[in-house]
Amino acid sequence: MMHNSQINNSSHLGEARRGSGYNPDVLNCIANLSNDEVFTPPELANRMLDLLPEELFCSPKTTFLDPFTKSGVFLREIVKRLDRGLENEIPDRQKRIDHILHHQVFGIACTELTSLLARRSVYCSKTANSKYSVTKFDTPEGNILYSNIKHTWINGKCKYCGASQSVYDRGSEAEQYAYMFIHTDNPNKFFNMHFDVIVGNPPYQLDDGGNGASAKPIYQLFLDMAKKLSPKYICMIMPSRWFAGGKGLDGFRETMLKDNSIKYLVDFPNAKECFPEASIGGGVCYFLRDASHFGPCSITNVQGNSVRTMIRRLDQFDIFVRFNEAVHIIDKVREKRERTIDEYVSSRNPFGLSSSTRGSIKKTENSYLLISSGGNYYIEKDCVSQGQSLINKYKILISKVTCEHAGEPDKEGMFRVISRMEVIPPNCVSTDSYLIIGENKDKDYVTNECNYLKTKFVRFLMLQAISSINLSKDKFQFVPLQDFSHPWTDEMLYKKYNLTEEEIAFIESMIRPME
Repeated sequence: MMHNSQINNSSHLGEARRGSGYNPDVLNCIANLSNDEVFTPPELANRMLDLLPEELFCSPKTTFLDPFTKSGVFLREIVKRLDRGLENEIPDRQKRIDHILHHQVFGIACTELTSLLARRSVYCSKTANSKYSVTKFDTPEGNILYSNIKHTWINGKCKYCGASQSVYDRGSEAEQYAYMFIHTDNPNKFFNMHFDVIVGNPPYQLDDGGNGASAKPIYQLFLDMAKKLSPKYICMIMPSRWFAGGKGLDGFRETMLKDNSIKYLVDFPNAKECFPEASIGGGVCYFLRDASHFGPCSITNVQGNSVRTMIRRLDQFDIFVRFNEAVHIIDKVREKRERTIDEYVSSRNPFGLSSSTRGSIKKTENSYLLISSGGNYYIEKDCVSQGQSLINKYKILISKVTCEHAGEPDKEGMFRVISRMEVIPPNCVSTDSYLIIGENKDKDYVTNECNYLKTKFVRFLMLQAISSINLSKDKFQFVPLQDFSHPWTDEMLYKKYNLTEEEIAFIESMIRPME
């Protein structure tokens, strides 16, 4: 039997003990740890749960599942809400807690460690059948499952998550990161019951064995599996990179944009506003998918103290434009039916030279000037395998990586977007660290084009297509082509596209000067 004093002070009900000493929520502390599997702070978990109808927490029949639980924070906060909501329905508190934990709240842990942590958060004991558990189960797992399963290798890749066999086929003592929920053809097998709500924060990515810090996004796999359980509601948080980019996310983005059941979407361009110690390129978002909803989505942008909401369709563009104020600006630009500058942006690696390529410090009659992230060198002409049509012209060199670290704005919430950009002369090439734009034999023409790309107007339009730290052709899809026989300024562009004072002020508040 669990006494009232035990309930009041238990971590799963989250009520700090009275006293003069500092007693922080342990789940807040864990949320500040750096990990690819980002732990969710309790405050954020509650903001997500606030999207759900309140009546769900007043019914003894509502069932909840966190199929990727780590700290157990979502389950703990759900228990607290049900405990309050069922007071009249089940007045005896011990019976109420027993009912909630045995019949309403379920979890599937990501790893063995997180299974123990989640049970400690929810049951006040790492084993559910312990004498210290706030309710008694017949098994140590209770309703929070974990099994150390293996990847299923086919041609060097896991058929379920795409993990690389060379990276994850390790000794029995090493963590395999074969997450239970997505390593099955039948997610119903875990509990063999219907869930009204699936909620949580899935793992975001796996190292796929590629060069450098190559990683494969996997959060979309958890959402796909959650849909197979046909819950009434799905509430999840994930990186926002799917908005406009992301490795292998094109199909997922198309599915999300066409999903008329997504009722709410809350977006944070700066992920640190959700996870203070984590850098997640492109920010994060959480959403509520309501199976009974069919229509536009309530989209909220959160930047510091600024919170802006608009009801609009997710599929208004081929990519998702995150800032509500940008939609009308893009519409005004598109009304002109002008060609866009992405037609004149090179593909990746314009001259066939890897980012690590370095030449000689000595110039010869048969060499080109080579610009690399490590400085300027000279490279023999026969080492340049492609981009011959670009070499003998003036052109704009632009860094392939955006200015912002992890896509995060500065302290004022502003972006510069472009890191390095300059006009380079004929007989000059670059490594894969750069893109090339708008080659022409007329230096003044290219200079005007370069100055145009430096305007706040252009960089604002670029920002709408950026969801990671990398630039590519498609990031220029909203930027209209101009007549570069003369220079352009922001004032000229604001007038040409008939922007209002409010729209101009928004651009000016978002984009900082290049210099």
